[in-house]
Amino acid sequence: MEAVHHGNHSLTKMNETLTSRKAIRLRGRSFLALVLSPELPFEDWLHELDDLARRSTGFFLSRPIVLDVAGLPITRETLQSLIDELAKRNVRIMGIEGAKPSLLGPGMPPEMRGGRPAADVEVPDEGAAPAAGPKARSEPARDAASSVYVPPQGNSTLIVEESVRSGQSIIHPDGDVTVLGSVSSGAEIVAGGSIHVYGALRGRALAGSAGNPKARIFCRRLEAELIAIDGLYKTAEDMEQKLRGQAVQVWLDGDVLKAAVLA
Repeated sequence: MEAVHHGNHSLTKMNETLTSRKAIRLRGRSFLALVLSPELPFEDWLHELDDLARRSTGFFLSRPIVLDVAGLPITRETLQSLIDELAKRNVRIMGIEGAKPSLLGPGMPPEMRGGRPAADVEVPDEGAAPAAGPKARSEPARDAASSVYVPPQGNSTLIVEESVRSGQSIIHPDGDVTVLGSVSSGAEIVAGGSIHVYGALRGRALAGSAGNPKARIFCRRLEAELIAIDGLYKTAEDMEQKLRGQAVQVWLDGDVLKAAVLA
């Protein structure tokens, strides 16, 4: 009888221990990652990447990168070799998208699924400062250029009431971005819709980042390092000189990025 008593006592103590233990909290969180879509032969593609990196020293550092290999006829060894080559260039792959299960092995980045479309953010000029995380803001600028502000989903337009400084980024995948000031060299704007800059656009502007080919870019004075719509981009070297310093609109006509001076 006493043994039964001690057994119940032990069971009671065990229940007390289990119920008093703190639960582990698991939270979901979304981040904007850059997607690299390599093309065969990889040697040529890596050469082009090196050329872009020379105009963008350190741009890939600390940025989350996803490697999209969908549809590529490659082996696991070839994929591992590509990942190694990217690592030599300080491009760290956080995940692989579009890979067959047979391509993935121990020690390789994990498979990624269900990502929303995003623009291939590349090639700022003259070694723009690497961002530990893109910063977007609709309030007065904070001193830490690497901090992140994510606008509430459902907002169709994000209005930035002052200039965007070098090293800062505004990310708004759910609609248009309007900047009432200027966008400095080394800064970037990424919008799911159109981008409107009421001052000078000296940094990078990437519109239609969520796969919207109808998005446009408008600015009071074009001095951009890079402009892009739906992933198609032009760097400063590719832009017509007659457009520099002008009020310009940029749009996508098929697979051609076009620009015209605003009257």
